[in-house]
Amino acid sequence: MLLISGLSGAGKSTVLHALEDAGFFCTDNLPLELLRDWSLQMQLRKQSAAVCLDTRSGMNAEELHEAIEAVLVTEDWQLIFIEAEDEVLQRRFSTLRRRHPFPAGDDLIQAIRLERESMMPVRKMADLILDSSHLTPYELAEQVDFFRYKPEQEQKSIACTIISFSYRQGLPQHADMVFDMRMLPNPHYQPNLASQTGRDADVISFLKNYNEVAEAEQQIQQWLSFAWPLMIKERKQYFTLATGCSGGRHRSVYMAERLALWIQKQGLANSTIQHRELGIVYRWPPEDNHTGGEL
Repeated sequence: MLLISGLSGAGKSTVLHALEDAGFFCTDNLPLELLRDWSLQMQLRKQSAAVCLDTRSGMNAEELHEAIEAVLVTEDWQLIFIEAEDEVLQRRFSTLRRRHPFPAGDDLIQAIRLERESMMPVRKMADLILDSSHLTPYELAEQVDFFRYKPEQEQKSIACTIISFSYRQGLPQHADMVFDMRMLPNPHYQPNLASQTGRDADVISFLKNYNEVAEAEQQIQQWLSFAWPLMIKERKQYFTLATGCSGGRHRSVYMAERLALWIQKQGLANSTIQHRELGIVYRWPPEDNHTGGEL
C-alpha cells in the first residue's frame, strides 16, 4: 500500500489519479483518526490501495508525522513525498487562484515556507521523494510507475477498440486514428463476393492476393509500432482505431481483423472489435474462428 504526502500544490492529486487509473483504491484527504481502520479494511479487501495525507487532514504537522510513522512501522506501507520549488508552488497557486491550506494568514510565500518546514520530518521518512517543479503531470505519474513496478511486472495495457465503418454512413465520432481503405481492390465488384464480408474466407483470399493490401497493412503496423509506446508514455488509457471503406463490409472489416490479430501478437492488447455496418461487436480473439488468417 502507498501513502502519498507532501507539499500543497506539488502534485499529490496527480499521483493519486495515476494510481487510481492503475487499479488502486484511492482516498484523498483522509482524517488521520480514520487511517488505522482504513488500512485494516484495505488489507481485508486484499486490494492495492493508496491514501493521501497532508496538512489538510485535520491535525498539525507533528500529529501527522506521528500517525505516518506509526503506520510505516507496523504495516506494509511505502511513503511517496511530493514537493516543488517555492517559486513553482507560488505560481501554481496564483494561476489557479486557490487559497493555500496551511494556516499562515494571507501571505502565500509564508504559508509555502512554513508548510515546507513543518513537513520536513515526514519528508525524511519517505521511500521516494519526487520534485515536480519541472515535470509535466504525465512525467510525474511516470516517475511513480518506475518506483511502483517491479522489473518482472508489466504495466496496464491500453484498452483498444477497432471499428470498421462505411464512409457513406459517416466517420466514427470517437476514433483516435482513421485509416482509409477505399484505395484497395474492392471485392464488392466480384459477383460471388459482393454478399460476403471481410470475415469470410473467400474475401480474405481475394484481398491477400494483392500486394498493395499487404503493404497497407504493414504501413499501419509500422505507424502503430511507433505510436503505441508514445501513447503509453502519455498515459493514454483508451485508444480507438477505425478502418473505413465504401460500404463498410469488405476491406475495412478485413483490415480491422488483421490489425486486431497483429496487436494481439505483439502483446499490446486484446482489442474490442466493432464492425459497425455489420452490427457485430466482440472481444478479440473471436470464438467463431474468424481470425482474418495468420500473420
